[in-house]
Amino acid sequence: MTSSVASTTTDDHFLITFAPLNVEELYHQADHPHNGAVVVMSGTVRDQTDGKAVLSLEYQAYEPMALKVFQGIAQDIRQRWPDVNRIAIQHRTGHLKISEISVLVAIGCPHRAEAFAACQYAIDTLKHNAPIWKKEHWADGSSSWVNIGACEQENA
Repeated sequence: MTSSVASTTTDDHFLITFAPLNVEELYHQADHPHNGAVVVMSGTVRDQTDGKAVLSLEYQAYEPMALKVFQGIAQDIRQRWPDVNRIAIQHRTGHLKISEISVLVAIGCPHRAEAFAACQYAIDTLKHNAPIWKKEHWADGSSSWVNIGACEQENA
């Protein structure tokens, strides 16, 4: 199942999907002739958390609300960095293996400083506000669900 929404007033793109994420596609969604920078953040599944071996992750999302959070992030970015012209946010759901991409954020802007700042704001805000949960599958056979925002706060 794939859910997506494109803003009606901008060329922003938001997606939640079971399908693998494509960095090149996301880049093109954020690209624009006025850009001097497109900053892309790619979050991948790593093989450990706090020194504990991870075999895989499983993501679930409350998709309608998560897409609204993505839209709210874009609105906030446009207020803080009005030169930003394109925003693309994608997140996977389902079972992901080590090294698979779980989240992508791309910001297109005339200037790199604003693009970097807006991209960091987008991923940090997504992690804390989007109703997305991950289940970590550990090498010892156990597993546990965590809200991604809570996990990031603990690991910060």
